Formats: sequence, structure tokens, C-alpha cells
Amino acid sequence: MLHDGLMTQLKALSVHLFTATGAVFAMLALLAATEAKWDLMFLWLVVAFIVDGIDGPLARYYNVKTNAPQFDGVLLDLIIDYLTYVFIPAYALYASGLMFGWTGWAVLIVITFASAMYFCDTRMKTKDNSFSGFPGCWNMAVIVIFAVEPNYWVTLGLVVALALAMFLPLKFIHPVRTARWRPLSLPMALAWTFFAGWAAWVNFDPASWAQTGLLMTTAYLLCAGIAQQIIPAK
Repeated sequence: MLHDGLMTQLKALSVHLFTATGAVFAMLALLAATEAKWDLMFLWLVVAFIVDGIDGPLARYYNVKTNAPQFDGVLLDLIIDYLTYVFIPAYALYASGLMFGWTGWAVLIVITFASAMYFCDTRMKTKDNSFSGFPGCWNMAVIVIFAVEPNYWVTLGLVVALALAMFLPLKFIHPVRTARWRPLSLPMALAWTFFAGWAAWVNFDPASWAQTGLLMTTAYLLCAGIAQQIIPAK
């Protein structure tokens, strides 16, 4: 029994260690960003995104709150998410040359400030384990901007709209935890991860089908929760 208990604690602890690898991938992404290697930066962010998608189910399966309570997995996850979802994508958008003049500073300030407030908002989760407001997934938004390269005014408008959406009563799904439409949402999230990695791998070549797949899956993940608010559950 003692051996079984120790193994359970070690498995739970290993989940925290796995989550912490996201910080390493964040640093690798940042190093790539400082050298303007945007394709490599996004590849590392995709790897961090995969870790973030796996560690939650593992944490619940091994009940880390009970079996490894000396580490706060929620806090650890939020720290890494802020780096990989917010801080590095905001820097990339500012430093990439896709913005012009003061608009670069504007998106940098809007993204980091609004996200800092959202990440500490105790109302961010809904009863069905979705997010209330845009959940600060700037890594997803910025990789689409890199792929499409819209006019900088369009990008500025998109950033401001998403920042405002963080504090509006709009629902955004969690592909794993939101039960409604999960048989569709989870494959869409996996497809998004594939297309994001593919787009970064080919250095955002516009001739690649990755761009189309990235746009389609992003549109679903952004709009599914709002559609659920409009369409009543049966």
C-alpha cells in the first residue's frame, strides 16, 4: 500500500514537471523571436500548445491537487500560458514589421495589459467549463495574422476587438472541457494544431493549404461558443 501511494504521488508530481516544460519551450520560442526566426518561434509555441492540451487531462486523471498538493498546478499553468499565449506572441507582432509606427506599440500594450487583467479574473470560467470572454489565446490569433498578413489597420482593429471581447459576456469553448459539441470541437482543435505547425514549418508559404485549414479551424474555435449561446441546447 505504501509503495502504491508513493507511485501515485510520483505520477502526480510528474504531471507538474511535464507542465513546467512549457516554460522551456517558451524560452526557446523567445530566443527564436529575438533572432526573427518566426517560423521556428511558432513551432516551439505549437509544441507548448500541445503540452498545454495534454497536461490538463493528466492533472485531473492523477488528481494532482490531492496527490501533489505542494505545487499549485493552476498557478504554474497560468504563468506558462501568459508567456506562450500572450507575452511572446505580442512581442512577435510588435517586432515582426507587420505593424507600422505607433500601432506596434498599441498592440503590444493592449495585448499584455488586457491579458494580465483577464488571467486574474475569477469569472473567466462558465458553468460548462467554457471561457467567459476571449480567453487570451493570442498565440492562435497572431499565427493567423502571420499567415494572412492583413493590413496593419485591420490587425489593430482585430486586436482591439479581441481585447474588448475578453470582458464581454461572450462564450468561448474549451475544446477538451466543454462537453457540448466536443466530438467536433476536439478534432477541430487537433486539426488547428496540425495546420499551425504545418504553416510554421513551410514558413507561412501562401501556396500551402495550411493557410486555408488554419483559417477554417480558427473560425470554428472562435465562433463555436457564441453559436452555442445563440442555439439552445436540446
